[in-house]
Formats: sequence, C-alpha cells, structure tokens
Amino acid sequence: MAELFLELFSEEIPARMQARAADDLVRLLTEALAPLSPGGARGFYGPRRIALVAEVASGVAASSSAERGPRANAPEQALAGFLRKHGASKEQLRQEGDFWVLEKASAAVSAAELIAAALPGLLRRFPWPKSMRWGGTSNFTWVRPLRRIVCLLDGAVVPFALAEGADDDGHGLASSNLTEGHRFHAPGAVAVSSCADWQAQLRARKVLTDAGERRRVIAAAVAEAAAARGARVVDDPGLLDEVAGLVEWPVVLTGRIDDAYMDLPAEVMQVSMRVNQRYFALRTPDGAAAPFFAFVANIEAADGGTAIVAGNERVLRARFADARHFWDLDRKALLESRIPQLDHVTFHAKLGSQGERMRRIANLAEHIAPLVGAGPALARRAAELAKADLLTGMVGEFPELQGVMGGYYARHDNEDGFVADAIRDHYAPKGAGEAVPTAPVTVAVALADKLDQLVGFFAIGEKPTGSGDPYALRRAALGIIRTIRENGLRLHLLPLIEAAGHDLHHRGVHPVPAQDILDFLAERLRVQLRAEGARHDVLAAVFAAQGEQGADDDIVRLLARTEAVASLLGTEDGANLLTAYRRAANILRIEEKKDGPHTAAVDPALLAAAEEAALAHALDHAAPAIDARLAAEDYGAAMSAMSALRAPLDAFFDKVTVNAPEPELRRNRLQLLSRVRATMDRVADFSKIEG
Repeated sequence: MAELFLELFSEEIPARMQARAADDLVRLLTEALAPLSPGGARGFYGPRRIALVAEVASGVAASSSAERGPRANAPEQALAGFLRKHGASKEQLRQEGDFWVLEKASAAVSAAELIAAALPGLLRRFPWPKSMRWGGTSNFTWVRPLRRIVCLLDGAVVPFALAEGADDDGHGLASSNLTEGHRFHAPGAVAVSSCADWQAQLRARKVLTDAGERRRVIAAAVAEAAAARGARVVDDPGLLDEVAGLVEWPVVLTGRIDDAYMDLPAEVMQVSMRVNQRYFALRTPDGAAAPFFAFVANIEAADGGTAIVAGNERVLRARFADARHFWDLDRKALLESRIPQLDHVTFHAKLGSQGERMRRIANLAEHIAPLVGAGPALARRAAELAKADLLTGMVGEFPELQGVMGGYYARHDNEDGFVADAIRDHYAPKGAGEAVPTAPVTVAVALADKLDQLVGFFAIGEKPTGSGDPYALRRAALGIIRTIRENGLRLHLLPLIEAAGHDLHHRGVHPVPAQDILDFLAERLRVQLRAEGARHDVLAAVFAAQGEQGADDDIVRLLARTEAVASLLGTEDGANLLTAYRRAANILRIEEKKDGPHTAAVDPALLAAAEEAALAHALDHAAPAIDARLAAEDYGAAMSAMSALRAPLDAFFDKVTVNAPEPELRRNRLQLLSRVRATMDRVADFSKIEG
C-alpha cells in the first residue's frame, strides 16, 4: 500500500465549515478511489487548510470480462443503446448463441493515474455550503480562494491541474509538494514529502495541523490562566471548538474587565464576550463573574501580548457599554407592562401571537401546579411574565438570554422569588448537560411551555421528520421526560396533553389525538434508555401492554414496571418464560389463521392431561395475583406471580400435544395458550422483546 496525502490550502475557512469539509473530503475521495481500496483515511482541518491521508493500492491490475448484450435479432436501436452505454463499437462484439456479447478488456492503471483523473472533478463538485469565485477566467469555486494543492503518492507529486479547457484557467492551480506555514511567523512556501513531514514542517512553522491538539492546547492554557488568577473557566465546548478553528498557533492571553461593568449580570457579560469577541468567561470560586477574561491570539507577539491585551480590553469596554445601555433602559419599564405587546408579536402564523401562546401556557401551568406541589396563582403569574423579556432590548441583542433576563427584571420589579426563578428557568433543560427545573412553580411553567409547544406544532402538521426538527420538538419531549423522571413526578400525561390542546380550538386548529403525543414521548423515552444502555425494548413492551385504562401515561410508573420486567428477564425463570411465551404465540399465530381466534373460555372438562390441568390451575392463581400486584404497583411481586407459570408451562409443552387429533381437545388447548398469552400481556407485550 502507498501513502496518499492531499492538502488544499486556501484563505481563511469559516470555523463552522471545517470539520464537515474534512469529513466530506474523506468520504468523496474514498468513494472516487474505491478501485484502489483506500484504507485508514484520516482528515485534517484548520483555518487555512483541509487535508487527508490514506493508504491506497499501487494500482488496478489489467482485467477482462464479457457482457451479454441484446439478442442478435433485436432492433438496431437496442444494440446502439448497449454500445453507447459501454462506449464500444460493433466491431468489438461477437455472437454467442442468440445474443451479442461484448468482450471488455481493461488495461492496468496506476494509482497516480486514477488519482490525477479523479481529483479535478471531485474538487469542482466539492459540497461547501457556500462557495465563491475570484479573479481569472475560471468557473472553479471554493469556500475561499484556493491557493495551493499538495498531492503526494509515497512522496512523489501526483500531477494534475484544475484548468478545464481553453476558456477556464482553473486559477492556474496545479498539484505540487509545496505548502505554507503560519501567515505571519513563517510565510512562504515549503516542500513536504509525506503526511508526517507535513505535520513536522508546519509545526516548526507555527502551525498545529490537528484540530484536536489545538483544542486541547487551548483548553489547558485557558484553564491554567484562569487558575493563576484564582478563577475557573465557564464550560463552553462550542466556543472551544470554534476558537480551535480560528487559530493555527494558539496563544492564550488574559485581560481585565473594567470595574465599572462588574455589576452587570454574569450571564450578560459571558454572552457578550462569547458572541461578539469569542472570549472565555471566568468565574470566582463562589460562582460570581471574575474581573478577568481569556482569549486566544494567533500570534506570539514580541511584547508578550501587552498591546494585544490592551486592544481587546478597549474593545470589550465598548461592548459592555452597549450591554449597560440595554440593562439600564430595560429596567425603566416593569416587565408586566410589556405583556400587552406580546399580542403584536407572531409566534407562528397558524398558532397565533406570543400573547395567545402566553395565555395558553398560563392556563396549563395553573392546571399543572397543584399536581406538582406548586401554588396555582404563582404558576399563572410566572407563565404570564415568562415571555415578556422577548420585548426587551437585551434579549433583542442577545436572544440566548431569553428567560435569564426575565428573571433579573422580575426580581428588580419585586416579583415573588419563585416567580422570578420560574421565568429564568422555564426553558430548561435546553440540552443533555443542563439540569432540569426542581422548584414546583418552575416545573409547572416548564412543563406547560413544552407541552404547548408539542401539542401546537403536532396540531398544524409540523412533526419532526428523519431529516429535520425545525421547532426542536424532540428536545421539548426530552425536557418533559427528564423533568418528570428526575423529579419523580406522578403525572398522568394524557389529560395534560388534552388540556394543552383545549385553547387551540378557537383558532380553528384541531389537536391530534393525545395518544399520538404520548406515543412520541414514549419513543423519545425509549431512545433515552437506549443511550443509557438500558433495556429500551422492554419499555416498548411494557408501554404496548393495554390495561383497562389503555397505555400507561405515568412515566415514573412505566419505568418502574419496565425495570421489574427487565429484572425478571435477567433470571433463568424469566428467560425460560419468555421462550415459552414465544412458543405459545407462534402456535397461536399459525392456528388462528386457520380457524381463530381462540379466545373463548377454557372448558375444565376437556383438560384431559394432568399437565394442562396444572397449567389452568396455575393461571387461575397467577392472573388475579398479577392484576392485584400491578394495581398496587408492587411490580416485583407481580413478576414473582408471573414467574410461577414457568414450571407448568414447561411441563405442558413437554407432555401435551396442542394440535390433538380430537377437534375439541385441540380447540381447548389453543384457548388455554391464548389465556397464557393474555395473562402475560397484562404485564408487557412480550412479542416486542428483542433477542
């Protein structure tokens, strides 16, 4: 195998596009060079380059094959189409029986030839989200002007050019072994002979080629700088990834925040620094904003960074002055005074204004409040104020601060502390790493907000699809699930879903059946369990079990029952019971196609064999015991009652012929198996258990 190395060196690539571009390069080149069996492909990316290294075969050996074509008496058009498809002429055909046969011979092709032939077209169709043209007579586009192409096969240049005909000069770009180092520290070309040499040469010229290494260097240096000032860094993986895509040679520096701005909310300071300047926020040990910030330069300054720090401090003062303006201006009006304006802000064309949505959430939060131990009046007040900060200047400037600013402004207006906290936290959890609300008033408003979101968008046909979820409904569902699970809330979701849809009717919007929303929540719960390594198939089986009240809509109870069934299946009795259930279900599936269903009561007089009588007796005891234990939510005892069926079921299948020659015995035995299936299905639909 030979080493193929490719580097595409350009002007600065937006950080958000780099990782995807490297992945696309690996994918496209692997597909294009499939005849060379590429392996071990690895992509690199950074501010001014994407690159790839892979092992490829030295070439493709000569080969020959025969392709059968149309019949000899087929119309000329059919034969012409066949020849056109294969790029062949009639002289290359021979007749074999009733058919034309094309003998195809392929000459040996070297890896260099294949690579040189594939790359110009691959680069011309490269899927950048946005591309640009620049000077010259070329139609070739790239995310930013492409300056150099390194293409090496075991150290030798694979020659090709991007020019496409006389009218397209391809910007004069052709492959070579020349790359460039750091724009300021090591400008100019340098020759490389392999991927390892490329990495070493660039490191010596102040370029770290590996994005993961840049990220680690930045994280460690920022943490060290913060610790030196008695502070810690606010965790921000997204910012870390972005900054790693902005610099080739990271140099971490710290600046000081002017005392005049230290009374701004810590979240305002953090978001302003992050959004506007890509600075890292620091915190004191007690969680307050530290009077310092960290940032990453792309150069080792001769003065140690003094001038760079001073310039960034000056820029930050201007940014914080803007934030101060919004902070002071917003507090001049009561949050409550902004509520009427919500009627003039569209939430969604089919779902009405933010004011209408606020009233729906307020009604639902008031309904949920007593179920979670919250005061209905406080929950309603919090819901009425929860969206008012959308009309503030600060949230207009920094939408990321929705809720957070409302909490600050509510406290400034002397609203109840529980109300202010609920406004602040009602969007939570926004992601997997964020804590769920725990205060009862906040829980009521947070659940109401997410239920309204789910029910509303489902009602107008905006369900998530495999390719997209523009209204973040999966995240809303997961937020509901986590809030219920982590607080141990005993809630019946079906009536809450129905209540969430009640206020949509006056708009002419008709909610989907509540069961559809419950099914969606159950599916998200199943996905969550799978991610946790739990038995998600058991959850599906338990959820599918239909009792007198229908599917279980109490997540806490559903999970407790799931855990009990999973524990039973982990025992020898449970595994054997599942095997017996499947055997019974298979027999019933086959026989019910003939003359089913076989759901009538078992006739005790026809229990001829001792084993079938024993099974009937066991069912007589187990069925009511299981029902009683399930009703009492004593799931361990319910599983014990069901496991008592294992021995009589094993004996039944060992000694009794279900399809007896006597029709009445056969029918009665099938009815007995149907009773077994129905009894176990009261606990879970065991047909959904995997493995």
